[in-house]
Amino acid sequence: MRLLLDTCVWNGVVGELEAAGHDVQWTGHWPQDPGDEEILAYARREGRILVTLDKDFGELAVGRGARHCGILRIVDFSVRQQSAVCLQAIARHGLDLVAEAIVTAEPGRLRVRPAEPEAS
Repeated sequence: MRLLLDTCVWNGVVGELEAAGHDVQWTGHWPQDPGDEEILAYARREGRILVTLDKDFGELAVGRGARHCGILRIVDFSVRQQSAVCLQAIARHGLDLVAEAIVTAEPGRLRVRPAEPEAS
């Protein structure tokens, strides 16, 4: 899968996800933070699932209707657990993510919010 990791995600996750066969970019390598709206727009343009700890991206998607290519939000995991959580969420809900769902991974559960249908 094509993934974009937000700066708040531990950069050690990049290598572990790449080792599992994923195409990964990390916004921490960018020269500056362009803001949440541009990060989400970039992920959409590049066909990347956004991985973040930040709930603001879900609010952009749900509250403002910002289009995306899937969002995986990791909540309350240590930096050392983030890779395993990402891999587990992708294994279980990769098809949902590709279908533009928002998946929230919390200790003990994974929640899936399916994509909103586009207005005609």
